Amino acid sequence: MSYLCQLTPMRPFVEGANHFDEKQIEGSVSLRHFLAGCLAYHPRWLDSLYRLRAVIVRGLRISRTGIPPKPQLRPETVPFEAGKYASFFKVVAAQEDQWWVASVSESHLSAYLIVAAESLSPSHTRFHVGTSVHYHHWTGFAYFNLIRPFHHLVVQRMMRAGIKA
Repeated sequence: MSYLCQLTPMRPFVEGANHFDEKQIEGSVSLRHFLAGCLAYHPRWLDSLYRLRAVIVRGLRISRTGIPPKPQLRPETVPFEAGKYASFFKVVAAQEDQWWVASVSESHLSAYLIVAAESLSPSHTRFHVGTSVHYHHWTGFAYFNLIRPFHHLVVQRMMRAGIKA
């Protein structure tokens, strides 16, 4: 069983998901630093993926959003209060230095970005990053399965950006 699935506060976001994946990475940064690095990750090639996404959503006739602006987050500005936004993610629940859950919801699916910090020593942390997806319509299934390979690539790269001090 995954680490995130074992954490009681995470269960409402994971249970009943149509898709769940969890990845791990270790580093010597705080949860706030990790989140700021992850969410600020926005290389130029990611804009190309957003353009590809626009073609996919147009074909499936689902909600259209443009290329989100590069987030300007610093560790001290990462919100931990429910209802606040970090990039295009809305914070759902968080516990300082322990875990953070944010969501994005569209007509076809809702997704949760779940991050937990597991302390390995006073200066070293294992970060668990989960994605929980709940389909609202068959188009959610079609959309997510088309972008799934890119999802894994983007999350891995975001995590690497997150552990850089």
